[in-house]
Amino acid sequence: MADAHRTRPSKGERTRQRIIDSATELFSRSGYRAVSLRDIAAHAGITHAGALHHFPNKEAMLLHVLSRRDEADAPLVLSPDLSHRELVDNIVRIVERNTATPGLVSLYVNLSAEATDPAHPAHAYFVRRYRVLREHLTTAFAGLLGARAHPAPEVAARQFVALQDGLQVQWLLDPDSVDMRTVVTSFLRGLGITVPAPDDSSTDPSEDRTV
Repeated sequence: MADAHRTRPSKGERTRQRIIDSATELFSRSGYRAVSLRDIAAHAGITHAGALHHFPNKEAMLLHVLSRRDEADAPLVLSPDLSHRELVDNIVRIVERNTATPGLVSLYVNLSAEATDPAHPAHAYFVRRYRVLREHLTTAFAGLLGARAHPAPEVAARQFVALQDGLQVQWLLDPDSVDMRTVVTSFLRGLGITVPAPDDSSTDPSEDRTV
């Protein structure tokens, strides 16, 4: 009983979680700039002053929203223990899993587009995120493509990331007409990389997804 009591979130922690949940939903729906801190507070059922008690500003909320997403995906993509195949297979599974979280896909699409402005508070975050992802994929493709001359691993990495981003936009606009996993695996097969069927894996990344 004592252990259970210690691990139970405090009232303050539950309030912070509610604020982040509200910020995630509103940013997903309207983007970062169209949402005010007062909007987030109202959605969370607290006062503006109450929101400021937990977060100094809207930018801090945004960074917590982005960090929470990364906490779930980082072990699947950035772990140094992953083989080249495991990295690519995990990304395919994340693509498949994202079809069950349209709000999070919308959040990523909206924020990454807004963040092309150097003045946006998430600009540095997305620049670094893309750079790190491309570096890991370039290494993976270098190992998987072997002596194949075209495309170069760094080109394949950029193509792979661009394909996923473009598919997410198309899927949000018309989800019934876009099978993101099928398109992604078709691209990989064109590179000579076979991806296991969805039920071939005993590990389901959705179990690790907390955002």
